[in-house]
Amino acid sequence: MKNLLLPILLMCSISVMAQTPCNGGMAGPYPCNGYNLLAHLDLNTLNAGSGNDSWGWTDPATGKEYALMALSNGTAFIDISNPTSPIYLGKLPTHTSNSSWRDVKTYDNHAFIVSEASGHGMQVFDLTRLRSVPNPPVTFNNDAHYSGFGRAHNIVINEDTGYAYAVGTSTFNGGPHFVNIQNPTNPTAAGGYPMDDYSHDAQIVTYCGPDKDYSGREILFGSNENEVIIADITDKANPISISSISYSNVEYTHQGWFTEDQRYFLVGDELDETSVGFNTRTIVFDFEDLDNPQLFFEYTGPTPAIDHNGYVKGTKYYMANYRAGMRVIDVADIANGNISEEGFFDTYPANDNANFSGAWSIYPYFESGNIVISDINRGFFVVKAQNPDLVAPVASCQNITVSLNNDGNATITASQVDNGSSDNSGTVYLKICNDTFDCGDLGANLVELEVYDDFGNKDYCTANVTVVDDIDPEMSCPGNSQTLPDTGQDFYTLPDYVANNDVTASDNCESDPSISQDPAPGTELPIGVHTISFEATDGNGNAQSCSFNLTVTEVLQTSTFEFEEGLSLYPNPVTEILNIHSGTSAIETISVVDISGKLILQLTALNAVDATLDLSSISRGIYFVRVNDIVTKKIVKR
Repeated sequence: MKNLLLPILLMCSISVMAQTPCNGGMAGPYPCNGYNLLAHLDLNTLNAGSGNDSWGWTDPATGKEYALMALSNGTAFIDISNPTSPIYLGKLPTHTSNSSWRDVKTYDNHAFIVSEASGHGMQVFDLTRLRSVPNPPVTFNNDAHYSGFGRAHNIVINEDTGYAYAVGTSTFNGGPHFVNIQNPTNPTAAGGYPMDDYSHDAQIVTYCGPDKDYSGREILFGSNENEVIIADITDKANPISISSISYSNVEYTHQGWFTEDQRYFLVGDELDETSVGFNTRTIVFDFEDLDNPQLFFEYTGPTPAIDHNGYVKGTKYYMANYRAGMRVIDVADIANGNISEEGFFDTYPANDNANFSGAWSIYPYFESGNIVISDINRGFFVVKAQNPDLVAPVASCQNITVSLNNDGNATITASQVDNGSSDNSGTVYLKICNDTFDCGDLGANLVELEVYDDFGNKDYCTANVTVVDDIDPEMSCPGNSQTLPDTGQDFYTLPDYVANNDVTASDNCESDPSISQDPAPGTELPIGVHTISFEATDGNGNAQSCSFNLTVTEVLQTSTFEFEEGLSLYPNPVTEILNIHSGTSAIETISVVDISGKLILQLTALNAVDATLDLSSISRGIYFVRVNDIVTKKIVKR
């Protein structure tokens, strides 16, 4: 009777383990806080000696969710569309030998798998094959294989660009090995980047963070054993180092992940708990300026367990904490230097010691709220928050108009296009990527607003941002002057002041706005006073004007003529000191104005035939020097 009862009790135990709520701090044998156990598959069921990495895939055709768990001898595929009764569909065996290190990511309905196993390369598996698997579990074969490298520690994929990056290979000094996977079953080599040191892990994003210098660029954030490096890898043939940063008590910079706004980078050091002896430490960097990254603060957890892989969704940081299991850290107030643990599920109930066993990785990105934990010793877990918020926010957008500035640029914020987006929790976070515009964006531009809540539920809306240029050109005219009629004539032929560069104009969007002259060049001006007018117009209809009076006289005033003839300014162009000499009469006043007519410098009551001006502190450009308020000369400052 006892022999018969034991299998029945074991079956009951397995059934209970398939869905166990967290009550009184325990979900069956597992310590917990705020997270229920939905299902557990042990390593015997998965026919493996140990577990390691994990990832997930949601079938876009059916909405079914699948877990991908890396094992010592291959990669398991598990249907968790019914999370309390997961179906182990089968395994893709290792390409060569077994290994304790295997990593998997997804792109375009395919899985890409690397391993530390010698000669393994990258396996490619078509995930749509999971839609129909007769008599699971089965043994799968890969759909493609990339052999441009042998072993690799990790694989990173930027789904925006369709590139995979294998890190920790024997190529490129252990730095990222680029693979074009835009055609998933035909992966092709695309170069690599031999960074400062071996790269253990990385996050690669199409940048949408606060540093506008890198908006839209493909940026790599590498955890490189003793530092975090930042590099621009947009041009695969010419990766560019941006900066790097380390921290105190560095032992092994293992892995890091961005907050949703791509400002704060949370890093785990895998060896500091054992080498230094403190509790779990998370290093938080402020990457507001990618060229000048800053250490922001350090968070210390409640246990001495070693931290491993961690990922952010919404305002929660899901950390695989080895023997302390999954720890969930609230990062909503990270900007003020405050983060704190809000829950956990401990897959290694024996203790929280600083040893390399227990939870290896977390996958928190399923829309259902199901969370996958892969455990080295105990296999596969599905857990879920006790009070999950699965309701997406409601995004609402409004169209706006923005004006370019004097430099031809305009920047908007997410709040400008937001039109009262809301969430059932009352808190929404706004994010917009294409927020910077220039003269090439004049007219309507479609932008997307991302709205997310604390649990990472998201909604999107679009708005038209109409960019206008309403800045008038800037222009300069010479001062009033007088001239003699043409030789033997009683008129003066008006020159082309624009062609002679005596009248110039600049614009925020055009290098050479059109300038009209009135009267037109070639006009025969009789003796008398004439107003010469100019108007500069840009391509958007903005206009600016200036003018000067030209006196055509039969005989120039002797004193004025002699003074101008005897006046010299040198050197011109000038770098620092401008010398002014008058050979006929005293210099009383000197004024210097820029091309917009703004007074830059003025000297009075000089009463001297020689004067000097120190122009070293003014900017390069064209200026006008007026002496005694009767003669104007153009100078170039270099």
